[in-house]
Amino acid sequence: MLRKVLVATLLLGAPAFAQDVPDLPGPNLVLDIQGEANGRVVIDLLDDKAPKHVAQIVQLATEGAYDGVVFHRVIDGFMAQTGDVQFGKPATLAEELAKLPKGAAEGTYKLHGMEIPAEFVSAGMGGSHLPDIPAEFSDVSFQRGIVGMARSQDPNSANSQFFIMFAPGDFLDGQYTVVGRVISGMDVVDKIRRGPAEQNGAVAENPDVIVKASIEAAAAVPATGEHRGRGSSSGNRHRAGRSRSG
Repeated sequence: MLRKVLVATLLLGAPAFAQDVPDLPGPNLVLDIQGEANGRVVIDLLDDKAPKHVAQIVQLATEGAYDGVVFHRVIDGFMAQTGDVQFGKPATLAEELAKLPKGAAEGTYKLHGMEIPAEFVSAGMGGSHLPDIPAEFSDVSFQRGIVGMARSQDPNSANSQFFIMFAPGDFLDGQYTVVGRVISGMDVVDKIRRGPAEQNGAVAENPDVIVKASIEAAAAVPATGEHRGRGSSSGNRHRAGRSRSG
């Protein structure tokens, strides 16, 4: 069984996304996307809710690790997943395969404790050169526009992959770490190329790609001195999944 499997129930419909979501203090992850979707997405990273996860995302984005990474699993009515910096870049996939130890059988590689044929090693099965991160669950609920970290069955296995919710998914609450929320460009997210439902949303052909990921400085605290806390988007718990989904 491949390492990263995102178990999810498809959600129907996508309620309107508020256009007045405030940019709270903390770094912003900016994604320039090309494909069926073309444009810029700005994600307010919640470093007060998941400081270790946010620090890892910031480091990877600053290194340019997310540049060229595809959206490898996109499920209509649920979420769009990306962030596999190891196997999610078509331009460097062969190079990354060459780094893996070869399996006993010809044409296989050792990965995640298994011997996997080369043709089955694909985006969604990798992470990054950084270590996995302990879970940082919070009170933030998985609503439309929320960004969560993907992981395997181990709650402490998030690494580099993340997903953006198309619709509410509070059945994910308390199971996966929320790292941010889209504050601009949700219209771009909505256009990301979907994968076939019968293949659990895997996008095998012409996936949309993050051509550039960058970090912007923290937002300014309002001049009045008022600080709006980063509670849940709609005040619930939270859950979601990582594939290094698979």
